[in-house]
Amino acid sequence: MTGADGSHAGAVAVPDWLVQQDVALCPCGCVGRRRKASFLTRTIRGGSGILQQVLFGEDVAAAPGLLQRIDPRTKIVSLLALLVVAGLAHSMITLAALYALTLGLAAASAMPLGFFVRRVWLFVPIFTGIVVLPATLSVVTPGHVVLTLWHWHGVAEGVTTQGLLAAARVVCRVAASISLVVLLTLTTPWVRLLAALRGLGVPRIVVLIVGMAYRFVFLLLGSVTDMFQARQARTPGTPRHDGTARAFVGAGVGALLGKSAQLSEEVHHAMLARGYRGDATTLERHRLRAADLGYAAADLGYAAAVVVVAATLIWGDHVLVPR
Repeated sequence: MTGADGSHAGAVAVPDWLVQQDVALCPCGCVGRRRKASFLTRTIRGGSGILQQVLFGEDVAAAPGLLQRIDPRTKIVSLLALLVVAGLAHSMITLAALYALTLGLAAASAMPLGFFVRRVWLFVPIFTGIVVLPATLSVVTPGHVVLTLWHWHGVAEGVTTQGLLAAARVVCRVAASISLVVLLTLTTPWVRLLAALRGLGVPRIVVLIVGMAYRFVFLLLGSVTDMFQARQARTPGTPRHDGTARAFVGAGVGALLGKSAQLSEEVHHAMLARGYRGDATTLERHRLRAADLGYAAADLGYAAAVVVVAATLIWGDHVLVPR
């Protein structure tokens, strides 16, 4: 049935404001004015991004990959062995080989390499590079100056070759170590990881603190997001970065500290009400089945491969960098 204006009577009319494009977000950038997002909007987006990463990590842990089939206890022990290799390695070739190994394990574990690389290199290694930047200067690491920045009593001072190598070694070592830790956390569900730590003899109080901290972080993040959203919903027009905004931040921090204490008690009581007694348990019953023999063989093979790779890297590092 067609109305007088040519529209179908049975169809649902879409409001004009919903289909109308926002001038300020024009992709060509020729009209309108794009304003910089306020700290409220950036905080909300940051919190949503963290939650999305955690949800994506749970999907990766459930994927049918190589590391997902390995027992968490075996992965933790092998991770510690490879972390020792990363800490003892001095050759850039050894560190590069170890990092290439982490990329191979990530690909074999059905993990997008782009996401894995961004998660590793976007935070800690870049920050580490900034921290070790002074080590590249000749006043800290003497050597051959490749980039002169100033002169001191007629002597050229600046960036040295030895300083660059030392800084690059530290950055590569941190990148390899963080990659190994990210592999473990992304391919293992959090509950199974806590259970594995308890099975390896980690004290119960440590597992309890880590488990509560993990759950409390998301509750605290939700509280911060709710506070900022309420502030934004009650602020007409464009938010101003003046004394009122700074007073709100100060008052919000004080309220958040008081609320965090209450939330910690609620989280602890909720965990106790659900049967938590300090040990991380899973819904899976550990029964010996025929398929478990195959998993045990895979765990032993993975552990043996890690031991061989670690020994090879240590031997190669001693050959490349004689002590």
